[in-house]
Amino acid sequence: MVARNGWPVDVHPLPPLLHNQPHLIADEVRQLATSLATEYAGVAVGYADCGTYGALDQVCEELGLARLPGLHCYDLFAGESALAAELDAEPGTYLLTDFLVRSFERTVVRELGLDRWPELRDDYFAHYTRVVWLAQEPDPELRTLAQQAADRLGLPLTVVPTGTGRLETALEGLLR
Repeated sequence: MVARNGWPVDVHPLPPLLHNQPHLIADEVRQLATSLATEYAGVAVGYADCGTYGALDQVCEELGLARLPGLHCYDLFAGESALAAELDAEPGTYLLTDFLVRSFERTVVRELGLDRWPELRDDYFAHYTRVVWLAQEPDPELRTLAQQAADRLGLPLTVVPTGTGRLETALEGLLR
């Protein structure tokens, strides 16, 4: 999106596995933003709250940073009301993004130990009833990977095409 829009932005990603330990996100953002503040005229945070329960907002307030809106990236892809409707319709919904579809074996299976102890599947996922892939850029390969992830969890897959428009709009707002 940055290249396509010609935005004058450098992206400095944090490790994606932080999403498995959201209590670490705020401090990681603080450290990176503080180090970047000496190199850039402005720094913004490309995270929603992501399970920090307000800790990220405290860091942003402390450092004078703007961040992406929402409780999590799912809001940015599906839209808050559409996502709420999906979750209200079936509360036992496990959500996937394109990133999670691509990295499922590493970020979910290995991180939860399901590759070593497959019997933990029921401990983690017994109360889920379906997998919903919020498909930003669906293609046959991702569709196959999403189905494999759902099969790995023993759950049916629902595909909800979302595109990236909401995220792009949110990023534009962040850059202002």
